[in-house]
Amino acid sequence: MSDSFSSRLRSLQSDKESVVCVGLDPDPERLPAPLRDGRLLTDAVREFCATIVEATAPYACAYKPNFAFFEALGPAGLTVLHQVTQAIPDDCLLVGDAKRGDIGNSAQFYAQSIYEDLGFDACTVSPYLGRDSIAPFLDYEDTCTFVLARTSNDGAADLQEACTCDGTPLYRHVAQKVADWSGDADGTAGLVVGATAPEALAELRDDCPTLPFLIPGVGAQGGSPSAVVDAAQTDDGPILVNSSRSIIYASEGDNYADAAAEAAQELRDALRS
Repeated sequence: MSDSFSSRLRSLQSDKESVVCVGLDPDPERLPAPLRDGRLLTDAVREFCATIVEATAPYACAYKPNFAFFEALGPAGLTVLHQVTQAIPDDCLLVGDAKRGDIGNSAQFYAQSIYEDLGFDACTVSPYLGRDSIAPFLDYEDTCTFVLARTSNDGAADLQEACTCDGTPLYRHVAQKVADWSGDADGTAGLVVGATAPEALAELRDDCPTLPFLIPGVGAQGGSPSAVVDAAQTDDGPILVNSSRSIIYASEGDNYADAAAEAAQELRDALRS
């Protein structure tokens, strides 16, 4: 298994003393009042994201644009996404939250788009179609492909927990498979594990002691920073703790940038302590 991504992540986290990943989910209905001044929606989204990045960069080691919000902007959305990625500082990693998952031939082009054309350091994928849908992503050196394991939403209980494979809950079976697939890959495989299920988080860390974890669900979804650290942070297994809405929508008024910076700093400090 390549550990170049993990090494780079640890180095950046050490330099910035942060494991915070800021999710960029620009919902047009929640854009701050100063940006609702009649300008084009694409311009408003671009400025919103760039301002959030500038305000929170001292406290974050990664950013996670959610592709859905940019794709919803229509044909110009991909251009806006690219422009937003250009605003990410060099001392932060870029995670593409695309949740791709398709047969091998399609996956090859999805991987090319995210890693070559858009220049992301990491992305999220779904494991439902099996190894051949993930393998093309793992061909890219110095990247991390975060595979959905036990997610932070309520619906995680429908399949991930309720279904079993040889007596093992599906999410643990997925994690074990991902660890196997990562063994001889050029890139790094990681897991998406929600902060809203600390017991599952601890189980998966025991199962996969060295895989990087992308951990959403802190903030608006109610996950506890201290529970995340207790369950998942180890010397061998790096973590990225993502918060989106509670940071970027900390205020929808004129002070939205300052409020986002304060929320990001509070999360960083809570995770550090």
